[in-house]
Amino acid sequence: MSDIEIQNTLDLAKRLTAEVLAPLKAAFVGKDEIVDLLGVALVGGENLFILGPPGTAKSAIVQELSRRIDGHVFDYLLTRFTEPNELFGPFDIRKLREGELVTNTEGMLPEASFVFLDELLNANSAILNSLLMVLNERVFRRGRETRALPTLMVVGASNRLPEDDALGALFDRFLLRVRCDNVPSELLADVLVAGWQLETARQKGTALTTELPTALLHVEDIRQVQALLNRVDLSDVRTACVELVQRLRHAGITVSDRRAVKLQRLVAASALLCGRLQAILSDLWVFRYIWDTEEQREVLATIVNDRLSKSGPASTADHPRAVSDERPDPESLARDLDRIAEQLAEADLSAHEKSYLRDRLGLLSGRCQWVADSQARAFLEDKLANVWPT
Repeated sequence: MSDIEIQNTLDLAKRLTAEVLAPLKAAFVGKDEIVDLLGVALVGGENLFILGPPGTAKSAIVQELSRRIDGHVFDYLLTRFTEPNELFGPFDIRKLREGELVTNTEGMLPEASFVFLDELLNANSAILNSLLMVLNERVFRRGRETRALPTLMVVGASNRLPEDDALGALFDRFLLRVRCDNVPSELLADVLVAGWQLETARQKGTALTTELPTALLHVEDIRQVQALLNRVDLSDVRTACVELVQRLRHAGITVSDRRAVKLQRLVAASALLCGRLQAILSDLWVFRYIWDTEEQREVLATIVNDRLSKSGPASTADHPRAVSDERPDPESLARDLDRIAEQLAEADLSAHEKSYLRDRLGLLSGRCQWVADSQARAFLEDKLANVWPT
């Protein structure tokens, strides 16, 4: 790829940020975090899992993203009884009469650029293996039939987390995880206005007035940006990545070698979306979103934000998600402290277990200092002192 081609591709990445992701944020009030994660997952070629109740615009955001990139989306609600034909298409009857088993995939998942699977964790054993192939390798395999898929990104959603090993394997294929809830009360009026505008535009069959047709990208533009991932220089952040992974593992958060390697793609994607071929420390914000349980969200935010704070003051070169606007949840912190107190009450704790719990308390202590309400903060500090007196 020549220097001119590289610059043109960087311009495409910046257009994706300015002309696709920014209007999405305007259309879906209070969903900036999800839109930013969709962008980095899209460029990184990875999958995103969204945890949250129905009616929080999960499917709508993906649908609108596909419209702005001129791509085909396959959207399906899984049940315990979903069959492979419902996702991948039926066998072609004409070919079947000739003795060939060929799937008619027209309009189905194997032809989609974007895949949204609602209630993902309802997946049954009949479709599980096929889905794992799609998620892992972007390949559809059925009998002797094997074909590469044009899928740019798979988004899965559920209102719960996996409870058994089979679904855990499926969940593991989603490198990024994010929570999606109803917006806070103070944003509800803005949601009503934006939602009405979006619904009106859809009924007219046009894009929102804030977006010109010429601003739309094509799926091939996204593939071109993805092809630039391996040109991003990660040398300045690799040591920090290693240290961060080790610290997360020490805090009890599982980060396999495979996931650590794949996270580099998302760090590179963050750089590209900012128009850079050089990754910087603030691009490590993506590590916040690799939790397995909701309890880990606070721990991850603490560790990652602490590392990002050492990268110096924020600059225009940073990804907007690098600066966390999250406030710690006092109730969540209190539950975590109660859970640790229960563990400490158990007899025969090993030295390693005590060390682990002490580290967890140190992390929670740091989060307690960020609680805005002074009464809630004082309550948590007292609870912290009672859990492990100094």
